[in-house]
Amino acid sequence: MKNKFIGAVVLTILAASCQVTKPYQRPELTTQGLYRGESSQDTISVASISWKQFFPDTALTQLITRGLEQNPDLRIAMQHIVAAKASLQLSKSAFLPDLNGTLSVKQSKLAFPQGFGIISSTTQYDLGLGSSWEADIWGKLRSAKRGALAGLLRTEEARKAIRTELIADIAGNYYTLLVLDQQLAILEKTKKNRFADVKAVTMLKEANILNGAAISQSEANAYAAEIAIPALKNQIRETENALNLLLGQPSGAVTRTTLDQQKANIPLKTGVPSQLLQNRPDVKQAEYALWEAFENTNVAKTFFYPALTITANGGFTSFNFQDWLTSLGLFGNVAAGLTQPIFNRGANKARLATAKARQEQAAIELQKSMLIAGREVSDALYAYETAGEQREIRVKQLASLAKAVDANRKLLRFSSTTNYTDVLTSEQNLLAAELDAVNDRHRQWLAVIRLYHALGGGTR
Repeated sequence: MKNKFIGAVVLTILAASCQVTKPYQRPELTTQGLYRGESSQDTISVASISWKQFFPDTALTQLITRGLEQNPDLRIAMQHIVAAKASLQLSKSAFLPDLNGTLSVKQSKLAFPQGFGIISSTTQYDLGLGSSWEADIWGKLRSAKRGALAGLLRTEEARKAIRTELIADIAGNYYTLLVLDQQLAILEKTKKNRFADVKAVTMLKEANILNGAAISQSEANAYAAEIAIPALKNQIRETENALNLLLGQPSGAVTRTTLDQQKANIPLKTGVPSQLLQNRPDVKQAEYALWEAFENTNVAKTFFYPALTITANGGFTSFNFQDWLTSLGLFGNVAAGLTQPIFNRGANKARLATAKARQEQAAIELQKSMLIAGREVSDALYAYETAGEQREIRVKQLASLAKAVDANRKLLRFSSTTNYTDVLTSEQNLLAAELDAVNDRHRQWLAVIRLYHALGGGTR
């Protein structure tokens, strides 16, 4: 009968504890229409492709590998994971009783009666072990353990988010270098051609076809191309230094290929928006933060209920050193007690209100992270499309400008009605278009990198 009563009490406590703490459930998030203008139901996404396959350039993959090994931010993130693992281990150890040992010698002097009279001196010798254990009646320790686990997973996703951002940054700086190299080659070639034009104009002046002003204009045109070269070289140097910082190494030259060697053969599949919950590290990080906040709310609720603590002490104590470690000095006791908060100046209510507010904040952060992810995918897709359109139009523009330069030069030689300013203007327009054509390719590659990163690529 007694055992049945105890069993009923235990079942009642367990049922009550289930009402105090609740299991976490993922919130329902609306992903319909998250990608602007995207209606495909194809679940294939470039995020499933490893970064080594996505970036076939071996020089780039070597740089990314080095960055993943040496980048300071990534190494700091790893230490956050180590700390989170320690917190999880600490939460697990809370289920076990603690054990403490004591060894002491205490000297006391007593006066009889108090304040005057005979002074007596005593020495007490103590050697013992003490243990205490809190029963997890309301699920406080279980919720704390789950919260620590969510914190560990959140830190791991934070590391992945830094990793994907790092891959995108290294690739972006690498392609920027290739673009700058291409533009530098264009300027160097233009400078050479324009100084050759100065000689041609000088010959035309000697033939009385052009006047002296044309020579000055031709020289100024050549210097206009030459003057842009130092600034471009400085930009290359700064980009190399920025890339080396990402790699966690001192500033220096960066080994690379050329822009013309880059090929994008991978179809840019986005998958469906709901896959962002599995692929985007920052979205998963936000969800684990919500789970952690939810468990902290569970823990805050348990402070309103009594805590059952069992303590046990044992060892030896004696006022006589000879009797210390004998059966005369042996002692032991076991005690159990309930502690129910009655008045704590509103600390429990404030703790619960704070936990609920942080949980609500984490829920909003999760919704916000999904919206940001959808915007980034939409922006990258449209940037890629418009950059492609610009490249197609630019090809036509370059062809027309090249014809204009050629026609103006011929007219200058064979017609006195042509002004040399027309030649200069057409050459300047052609150079600007050639540099812009390289920028079009840059924008397209950056859009590809942004899309890969926005979809959660780079975690594998």
